[in-house]
Amino acid sequence: MELFNLGKIPWAETQLIYHSLALLGREALCLVSPASPYVCIGYQQDLAQEVDLAFCRTHNIPIFRREVGGGAVFLDGNQLFFHLILKRNNPIAPKRIDAFYQKFLQPVIDVHHRIGIPAKYKPVNDLVVQNRKISGTGAGEIGDSIVFVGNLILDFDYDTMARVLKIPDEKFRDKVKKSIEENLSTIRRELGEAQSDQWDEDTLNNMLAEEFEKLLGPMNPAGKDSLLTDMMQALKLTMMGDDWLYRRGKQIRGRVVKVRSGFEVVQRMHKATGGLLRAEFFVKDGRFKEMAISGDFFCFPKNTVSRLEAAVEGSPVKEIAKVVTDFYQTGYFELPGVEIDDWMHVFKI
Repeated sequence: MELFNLGKIPWAETQLIYHSLALLGREALCLVSPASPYVCIGYQQDLAQEVDLAFCRTHNIPIFRREVGGGAVFLDGNQLFFHLILKRNNPIAPKRIDAFYQKFLQPVIDVHHRIGIPAKYKPVNDLVVQNRKISGTGAGEIGDSIVFVGNLILDFDYDTMARVLKIPDEKFRDKVKKSIEENLSTIRRELGEAQSDQWDEDTLNNMLAEEFEKLLGPMNPAGKDSLLTDMMQALKLTMMGDDWLYRRGKQIRGRVVKVRSGFEVVQRMHKATGGLLRAEFFVKDGRFKEMAISGDFFCFPKNTVSRLEAAVEGSPVKEIAKVVTDFYQTGYFELPGVEIDDWMHVFKI
């Protein structure tokens, strides 16, 4: 297996390198970070719905669509990326996705432990410290390869992350930012500035290489040869073109921001016969939290909305149809032109 311990490289190359290695069928571990910031969106996402394009253009923040799933994220040089590329038929890779993540996140956990951070695995693919996410990871198939990607987060720009997302209104943006700050940690945040400064990029990358070698065996240091460079250049023409970047996804009314495994910030809208329904809420460990319903519909008596919020609050997401049905069966209210199915559009996850 090859080891590409390259450190800081041009931002686009941090994505193109693992895509290229996967298509070439070369098993490798890449350790890189971007020399300048950018936004990266998941394969299935609709760019116009996910990212504030005007803000990114104004602030010269480029955007890349990866061929791995997940959500939109702001990336910069304070995040050290690891990319593990394996052939799909390599017996070292577990078939079950939870077992895959647990196995290949162990080296990353061990690095955190070595620097004094008690990170632990949280299914399906998170590393957490006191229930705060401290590493973002994902996996997918590219060509005949499996690619596992993730990062060590030295520090994080919470303000810019909240700003690059396409958010319906500023009130909801503030809620998203606060949720990210409360649920995403960093090495600097956990260790303090003085202690974290001793762990520079080279040291941490070398530690990652050491821990992955314990799992995968010795690796051969490598650089970008002509075959890899040619493939990266060919992919650049496609993956940085508008046809790829602006490929359309499913249209969704509202916004869902996944902060960590088991915690999402949600705004949903639906036009019912009786008016526009809007709901903002958290989904925490499979339950609705801090439900807030608004809109231009009519209801009688006026406390109907607060009663519905109370009924939904804390209920399991999987039981929302029963919760709303039971609420309607009480019959102590009128919601003209708003039926149970309309609320299902608002509360769906």
